[in-house]
Amino acid sequence: QVQLVESGGGFVQAGDSLRLSCAASGRAHSRLLTGWFRRSPGKDREFVGAINLRDVGTYYADSVKGRFTISSDNAKNMVYLQMNSMKPEDTALYFCAAGPVAIGMVINTPRAYTNWGQGTQVTVSS
Repeated sequence: QVQLVESGGGFVQAGDSLRLSCAASGRAHSRLLTGWFRRSPGKDREFVGAINLRDVGTYYADSVKGRFTISSDNAKNMVYLQMNSMKPEDTALYFCAAGPVAIGMVINTPRAYTNWGQGTQVTVSS
């Protein structure tokens, strides 16, 4: 069983930076793909980015590309989401998600992930 715990959310001003952390435990095979999603009020869950812990490849949504960076510390079983130049539209509940790396997986869709954290709130004021 994989468990994921997010932390680091908070209230920031537009243009500020924030780093979210995802602490993972459980079978490494089941969390080789770790991603971040977010959900704003009235909107569907949105893919933010993901990292393949096997080859450290990273993938980002166009809306955050160049501003957000995903990194990992495999020794500590941690995945991070560094958010820079934040905008009010980044306000959301951010989730860490994990799943196995599989052929044909579509990493920007929730169905690629089998385990989810509870989320951490990020609020960006203008």
